[in-house]
Amino acid sequence: MSKTETRKDEIIRVAARLFKEKGYSAVTMRDLAAEMGIKAASLYNHINSKQDILDEIIINLAEAFTAGMKEIQTSDQSCIGKLKEIIELHVKLSSQNIYGMASLNNDWMHLTEKRAYYKKLRTDYEDDFRHILEEGITSGEIINEKPEVMMFSILTTLRSLYIWIPKKEDLDLKELTTSLHQILITGINK
Repeated sequence: MSKTETRKDEIIRVAARLFKEKGYSAVTMRDLAAEMGIKAASLYNHINSKQDILDEIIINLAEAFTAGMKEIQTSDQSCIGKLKEIIELHVKLSSQNIYGMASLNNDWMHLTEKRAYYKKLRTDYEDDFRHILEEGITSGEIINEKPEVMMFSILTTLRSLYIWIPKKEDLDLKELTTSLHQILITGINK
């Protein structure tokens, strides 16, 4: 536990790892307490429930993506510049939140009160992404292809980075970002 990490932060961090390893449904508060070497009752001094932990993990990340997208969208970058910034945003947030990204992608359907809010954040994010692509088509910066298919192709790769990044011990994130720019934006044609 780092000096700036609160006990609640530690609980959320450990829970995110357990959710990724075992699946949200399989993890109990007792499992979490055992992993942290404390009594289950002690957890409740810091959080109300496993559901609250999941809400916090997913909503914090979804809001971070939303804030990043809003900043990108309002920048005066070209369409290609904005797409590169989106890739950088995903590499940065995914590499810093490997376990949280697993929850975001695999466990969002377990959200209850926060599910509608999460779905709105996700839809708005995709709408903003699509809008950037449509602007790029209109300005002639990118090919006139279906924006929905382009977005799906790029986002599917970016949303699964959390699976791939931990398997590469010597991964240079700057190099990864550059490769993703090349492959996802420029393409693989020689």
